[in-house]
This record gives sequence, C-alpha cells and structure tokens, in this order.
Amino acid sequence: MVFGVFDGIHKGHSHFFKEAKELGDYLIAVVAPDEVVKDLKGKAPQNILAERIAHVEAADGVDKAVVGDIEKGSWNIVKKMRPDVIAVGYDQKVLRKNLENSVDEFNWFLEIETISPYEPEKYHSSLLES
Repeated sequence: MVFGVFDGIHKGHSHFFKEAKELGDYLIAVVAPDEVVKDLKGKAPQNILAERIAHVEAADGVDKAVVGDIEKGSWNIVKKMRPDVIAVGYDQKVLRKNLENSVDEFNWFLEIETISPYEPEKYHSSLLES
C-alpha cells in the first residue's frame, strides 16, 4: 500500500509505484481526497479526485486505487485493506512517523518501508506544480 495526492503522475511516482510493487504481489494506492489535499497543501489539487484515481489506476504496477480517509489518523482504509507492507516515499517522514505511532491499532504484522528517491531535484511533486 502507498499513500499520496498523485496530482499528475510523473517519473518519480512511476519509480515509487515500481519499487513499492516489488515489496509484495498487489499494490494498492491510496489517493488523498480533495479536502485532505487542501488541508495538507493549503490549496486544492489541480485534478479532481476522480481524475487522480483514474490516472493512478492506469499507472504501471498499481493494481487498485482507493480513496483515502477524510479523517486524518483514523487509518480506516488501512484497517479495511489490511496490507502486509506500507511503502512511504523518502519525503513522507510525517506519514511514516504517524504510522509507526499507530501500529498498535493494527492487529496484524505490518511492515513500513521507505522508498528511495528518483531524481528528487527534478521530479518532486512540489517542483512540478505550477
């Protein structure tokens, strides 16, 4: 399982999906709802949720795209899908820490892995936003 806004799929996302997929057999991408994106980034995403879901589902390596929780920290989608591994991006330090702090809520063994960056000076989402 991976988490993200995925507001336009770039080579960094493709690398992220490829590396995450290698950690298991089935990759679920959790796409942040528009309201959560506004809260996290201080602005609405360029693409609406339905478009972002469609783009993620079409990406190589992604088996299923689902909508993330509206309530941050509830982990309802994690509890529902019960992944064996959650892969976080090298820049998702807060997400990783929040998952580590919540691991007792999950009644199964869950690994948290960090994916290495792919040319972060060129393909980090914040650099590509206009």
